[in-house]
Amino acid sequence: MGLDQYAYVANRAGQRDEFFEGAEYDSETSDIVNPNVSRPQELAYWRKHPNLQGWMENLYRDRGGEGSFNGEELELTWDDVNDLERDIKSGLMANLNTTGFFFGNASDEMYKKQDLQFCIDAKAEIFLGRKVFYNSSW
Repeated sequence: MGLDQYAYVANRAGQRDEFFEGAEYDSETSDIVNPNVSRPQELAYWRKHPNLQGWMENLYRDRGGEGSFNGEELELTWDDVNDLERDIKSGLMANLNTTGFFFGNASDEMYKKQDLQFCIDAKAEIFLGRKVFYNSSW
């Protein structure tokens, strides 16, 4: 068990959950498929990046989110990604000191290059008119 975090492109909110809830294993392709819902495109995956989780949870709360921020889909805008990139580069995200039983230790330096690449990729997708989402589970 632990904190797993995902960023992906989808046509609409809820598409990722809908895809996986109705997905089946295709033994011919050795892949998971769902003939009724297109698979969201993964942009990034993190394992135990607690300060990123804290940053996203703060955004979720700023938007009125309540309760546990576990399995909550969060759409990211251009401004959100710009703010994240700024906070990564300035070290503000690393100052969050987010903790949780399954979160592991701070890993900002380990993920810094990946985080910045995610910001580039996410902005490109948003520029093209696509929706970018963040989700996590522990």
